[in-house]
Amino acid sequence: MDYKQTVNLPQTNFPMKADLANREPAVLAWWNERDIYGQLRRAALGRPTFVLADGPPYANGQIHIGHAVNKVLKDIVVKSRTLDGYDAPYVPGWDCHGLPIEHQVEKTHGRVGGKLDAKGFRAACREYAGRQVEAQKADFRRLGVLGDWDRPYLTMLPGFEAAQLRAFARVYERGHVYKGYKPVHWCLDCRSSLAEAEVEYEERTSPSIDVAYAAVDAADLAKRLDASSTALAGALVDPGVVIWTTTPWTLPASQAVTVHPEFDYVLARLTLPAGASAASAPAAIASAATTAATAPRTVDVVVAQKLLAELVARTGATAHAVIGETTGARLEGLRLRHPFYDRVVPVILGDHVTLDTGTGAVHTAPGHGLEDFVVGQKYGLPVDNPVGGDGRFLPSTPLFAGLAVFEANERVIATLAEKGRLLAHAPYRHSYPHCWRHKTPVIFRATPQWFVAMDKEGLRRHALAEIRKVQWTPAWGENRIYAMVENRPDWCISRQRTWGVPIPFFVHRETGELHPRTTELIEQVAARVDTAGIDAWFDLDPAELLGAEAVHYEKSTDVMDVWVDSGMVHWCLAHLRPELRSPADLYLEGSDQHRGWFHSSLLTSVAMHEHAPYRGVLTHGFTVDEKGRKMSKSLGNVVVPQKVIGSLGADVLRLWVASADYSNDMSVSDEILKRMADSYRRMRNTVRFLLGNLADFDPATDAVPLHELVALDRWAIERTCRLQEEVVEAFRDYQFHLIYQKVHNFCVVDLGAFYLDVLKDRLYTTPKASHPRRSAQTALWHVAEAMTRWLAPILSFTAEEIWKHLPTVAGRPESVFLATWHVLPTAGAEATGDVDWEAVIALKADVSKEIERLRNDGRIGGSLEAIVDVWCEPAARERFDRLGDELRFALLTSEVAVRDAADRPADATPAIGAAKDGVWLTVRRSEARKCARCWHLRADVGNHPAHPEICGRCVSNVEGPGEVRRYA
Repeated sequence: MDYKQTVNLPQTNFPMKADLANREPAVLAWWNERDIYGQLRRAALGRPTFVLADGPPYANGQIHIGHAVNKVLKDIVVKSRTLDGYDAPYVPGWDCHGLPIEHQVEKTHGRVGGKLDAKGFRAACREYAGRQVEAQKADFRRLGVLGDWDRPYLTMLPGFEAAQLRAFARVYERGHVYKGYKPVHWCLDCRSSLAEAEVEYEERTSPSIDVAYAAVDAADLAKRLDASSTALAGALVDPGVVIWTTTPWTLPASQAVTVHPEFDYVLARLTLPAGASAASAPAAIASAATTAATAPRTVDVVVAQKLLAELVARTGATAHAVIGETTGARLEGLRLRHPFYDRVVPVILGDHVTLDTGTGAVHTAPGHGLEDFVVGQKYGLPVDNPVGGDGRFLPSTPLFAGLAVFEANERVIATLAEKGRLLAHAPYRHSYPHCWRHKTPVIFRATPQWFVAMDKEGLRRHALAEIRKVQWTPAWGENRIYAMVENRPDWCISRQRTWGVPIPFFVHRETGELHPRTTELIEQVAARVDTAGIDAWFDLDPAELLGAEAVHYEKSTDVMDVWVDSGMVHWCLAHLRPELRSPADLYLEGSDQHRGWFHSSLLTSVAMHEHAPYRGVLTHGFTVDEKGRKMSKSLGNVVVPQKVIGSLGADVLRLWVASADYSNDMSVSDEILKRMADSYRRMRNTVRFLLGNLADFDPATDAVPLHELVALDRWAIERTCRLQEEVVEAFRDYQFHLIYQKVHNFCVVDLGAFYLDVLKDRLYTTPKASHPRRSAQTALWHVAEAMTRWLAPILSFTAEEIWKHLPTVAGRPESVFLATWHVLPTAGAEATGDVDWEAVIALKADVSKEIERLRNDGRIGGSLEAIVDVWCEPAARERFDRLGDELRFALLTSEVAVRDAADRPADATPAIGAAKDGVWLTVRRSEARKCARCWHLRADVGNHPAHPEICGRCVSNVEGPGEVRRYA
């Protein structure tokens, strides 16, 4: 008889080879064809809502691995919340205005006014951004992200632009907007102001200089020193205050010297060597310095006491002596001469002066620095800005007219040397602000700009209070953004560009005041923009709205900072898409968005409503290679998501995202992704085994009630219940890497190394419709139903594929994403048949080790050749005796006997894992015949005349009532 035909071998069309790169597009097409997202929205109506607001990626360039991380994390959140029974819509969006798009268009069409006028230029920007959106959209969809891709929000859509203007009107109406002439970060490439979020800090080498500001009245200086020094007034040599700076080009705008009121200062007499200031200087500066100082000279300078030694070292002074002491407060009001202009500048006091480096005295140019501006306002200093928008000195600037600021450094230093004011000069490596788009150094430049005030109407205070109410993940995000808001300056929201949402103000030509009906006028502009887009403002004749008043007003030409665009998503979408209420339950972006989207959204929402736009914020780290290095083309370590998807598949990339601890930087490389592919295969093979053994199982007719299950199957369901609780909780807590670890471990250890390993005999050898087999199938079905849903938010394509191969159930939705968590049977369940399965599992591992040792010695083949004696102390024996003869199935051996430890032989091996109360093992090879059907070595093989090749239980399984299983 061919007994192979009596064995229930697995059967499934679920392929072993994933072939994800080729199979996933078909799943994607099916989602689109069946409108799964639309079905989900309809199915979820009436459920509690969970809103994740999508922070808009910028519509420029291909998506990179960081984009993939962000979108996959969002997709995991939305899908898991949907499975959790929420109505969780996902509306993707794009940030479409701003400088990067302008620059791309300029590459083709040149600047505005060349080939294109402003309106044509905006049309080109809109067309370019639209193409970028479509390209990025295709990549995001290919990642398996479900969402309303046919109706995304774009900040350049007229409806969004109009909503943004209405939101801006509310911010203005609440008193937060003002126009000011103050220094802002200015990009020389953008030729526009920058927001704090658009500035990043990089290392740069700048010229550092020590400059002496001569005292106008030596006697006055002497009076401010200790009494013992006042007699020196007539003997002081070139007395003054020395400053240190790394921005020589700002000296033409210098209006004061600031010292700290509480620092101790000394008047030091320095003997400088000839040409000291020429050291390490370019030729032109060295020549000027040498000409100005052909012999050693003596100077008396004020410097912070703690920094005197550093100044001596920088100047190379051959001698120095302290001839007077004072405090910063006593220097206030001392008059000094500008180092090269006919200008008297005062000494003022400021708490921003530090002793980190320099001299403890800083030159102060209110037109070129925020701290300088603030202290200058206190003292009524002029806000002088001699630098134009192109970064060159204005024609009216003496000595430096027409020079670019950084090029002017050398000329400024040479001038100082000629005037004898330069004490030292050297290159200095330091952190310096750069435009985060162009990666070029920026300057501070005072210009008329529109600002959102942080303190005028309590915006800072309210924002800080709201930060404390938000759930931050990881928790350190709270302190990070709190410090940023606590210390940030007013928000410069105006830009001098073409492609952006206008600041729709009418400004009085003489008084500079805004029109008294500004709020009403913004609404009228918004109504026009809602129809015709932002061109409606730029094309607008003011007389259309102002009538005869138009001659007294000029229309603002500035556009809003793009961080205003994205920062008002919370309000604009809540009005355009009612399903996206505000505040959102979650904002999820990279850690750089503490200064970006999280920040701008917080400020706009608090400015409008005095509450945060989010209840929770999740931050993920950046992607680095396996050595922790940033992605760089020069290093050759860039991982391109499109390439990964085309080779390994999107699900492998998604699995890597889920497996990484996003609270830190996330390491990725080709090798790491290959390991992820191996992990994926292990989980896929586990599912394939489940499906293969469910081919003939109909849950409606074949499922066994929980209380009637074989004890081991009850254990499997109980283990699945516990794990589902952990998985669901981890999804809710956004601990996705724990889900990966737990599910992978479940597949490899609980199922692969134990349960499924033990189950094979029962599944394959008992009668097809027998209780032991249907019991096993019932457990496998519950495990498969639950696991498919656990995998769905992460391995979305694979879960959908599994879903189609699960046994048919009445009312089953056509997509896994239309389902919720599987309801596992628990009511009225006995624990696990009073079997200590953890002890059995440990014993199985001990037996396997002993068999492996014997196999390596050539004394035994497979585990079914083994006879095992388990020698137990009384307390331990009861645990294993309970299973009776079925213990052999749990241990995967042909014969097992449980015996008293007192009778154990001397060579018995301690069962380390199972030895809670004392367990030993002896293993020997069986001499019995091998059953041709189940492969067990049993003494009763051949006892049945009609079946001389098989054991007694197989005879019963082939033509009798079938064996009975209670435990394993």
